[in-house]
Amino acid sequence: MIAGILLYVLFAEIRPLSSIGFRTMRVWDVVWGVLAGVLILAALAGIYLGVLPALHLTEDQQVNSLLATPLWWRFISVIRAAVGEEVLFRGYAIERTQELTGSKTIAGTLSCVVFTLAHLGTWGWGHLLIAGFGGIVFTLLYLWRRNIWVNIIAHFIVDGAAVLLG
Repeated sequence: MIAGILLYVLFAEIRPLSSIGFRTMRVWDVVWGVLAGVLILAALAGIYLGVLPALHLTEDQQVNSLLATPLWWRFISVIRAAVGEEVLFRGYAIERTQELTGSKTIAGTLSCVVFTLAHLGTWGWGHLLIAGFGGIVFTLLYLWRRNIWVNIIAHFIVDGAAVLLG
């Protein structure tokens, strides 16, 4: 799907990939991506370890199923999520929705809601808190930096710590 979006931008819209956030990656983009990833991860750990148990919610079954898969599969899954979700839900969705509506707020909100709900089928209701928080922060990060690489790095750190080191 992501290849399709990239090809669509390049050949149907006849626009550069920078129109969906693929800008030159600079050292500060890496720094912001790593810093954001670590901060988001810390906040999500608080939700996972504090809020979910307080609400009597668990993701143990989904987490155990994922951690039972081979490391190479989890690595591919983390890359797919970091690149795919950021291109789809942040870069393309925000940029094109903002063009259509003229509103960053509408674009960011719609993207965040769809991102959050997209996690419901696989992860269940408890994960809506985690995906919702992540969606809000990733959306704000993209709106601030407008460089998809920052988001991809941050998303990789968050998912990588949870899925690869889990």
